[in-house]
Amino acid sequence: MRIAIFESIITTGGHEVDFDRLLVEELAQQGHEPILYVPEGFPFQHTYHIPIRYLKGPGVSYAGAKGLKKNWLSLVREHRRYHWFEQLYRAAVDREFDAMIVPTSTYRYLKGLRRTKLKNSPVPLVFIVHGVNPGEKPKLNKEIVNLTGNSTVKIAVIHCGGTLFPKKYSEVCTIKPPTYLPRDSELSAQVAVKPDSPLTLGFFGQYRKEKNLEALLELFLECKFERPVQLKIQGATVKPEDRDDFDRIIDEYNKEQQFSFLHKGLFGREWQQAIAAVDALIMPYAAPRYRYHWGGMLFTAIGFQKPVLLSEDINPEVLDEYDIGMTFDANDAEQLKCTLETFANTYDSKQSVYHNELIRAGQDFAPARFVQQLVEFAKK
Repeated sequence: MRIAIFESIITTGGHEVDFDRLLVEELAQQGHEPILYVPEGFPFQHTYHIPIRYLKGPGVSYAGAKGLKKNWLSLVREHRRYHWFEQLYRAAVDREFDAMIVPTSTYRYLKGLRRTKLKNSPVPLVFIVHGVNPGEKPKLNKEIVNLTGNSTVKIAVIHCGGTLFPKKYSEVCTIKPPTYLPRDSELSAQVAVKPDSPLTLGFFGQYRKEKNLEALLELFLECKFERPVQLKIQGATVKPEDRDDFDRIIDEYNKEQQFSFLHKGLFGREWQQAIAAVDALIMPYAAPRYRYHWGGMLFTAIGFQKPVLLSEDINPEVLDEYDIGMTFDANDAEQLKCTLETFANTYDSKQSVYHNELIRAGQDFAPARFVQQLVEFAKK
């Protein structure tokens, strides 16, 4: 099948780029012909080696925007999306592709879709929604009901487990998240950590205050480890207040030998090498939304075969099913401290368990399986 991927989100890197790459490469490996449709002037962060089609109207970035400016840009993006959808409808009518995937959608995409001819597409359209929180659920459900009867419009909701919708819709499916694999290197193979060697934990990704980094560093210094333990901290910042806060933390804690800091965005091979260079990943993020939207870092850890230490807010269904690490209440400092100590001090005896369970989780959340399910859903 010739499968179009419509991407309009402008980002300097991160999981959005990796997710597009996952779709492109897995579709190609399964014998399909992916084609990227993007706004004019789209800033690619990766070379895909597939056909690119440009739509009239530049993309809109929220980077650095706040308040009224962000609200205005949201209206501009919505207006542009209308025109992009109209152009995609003409491409569908001309049979430029056999199906289309929109990688990152929300109820707003579906609401906008109803105003365009694209809702009557002659080829299947699969809108991927990356999780639904309780506030979004009624809005999404409303759009699903409004689109009922459009047999070519399909909605795939990424969801880790449990019942999401009380009623079944033929146009909607829930699908397990895919892992992020080391696509540029084979450096991710988990190497056994020797008992007398330092255990290296990694704290990676976009830095935000809600990730409780400073509290983690303070607890780390109080821990009684029975072996050397190091913590590598990498953070990319978008908002000025996050940048200033991260720089402050680096200045304050850089003197501690157990810590190493990198205030920089990592992409592609450099990102993969950084993940591969640690023994386990730690994610002390405390926010309710992590229960509903799949954790990119958690599924990076599974793809790279790294055990995890993570807040119980992050996709709790995953560690309920797979023994790939330990969880804690990020708002309970004493529990976090005890979990850090237990994880490090029992790591040698648990290594083989973590290894086998990570393999099992990797098979269940394999990106090849994810893409195959998307294609089958499109054909259904």
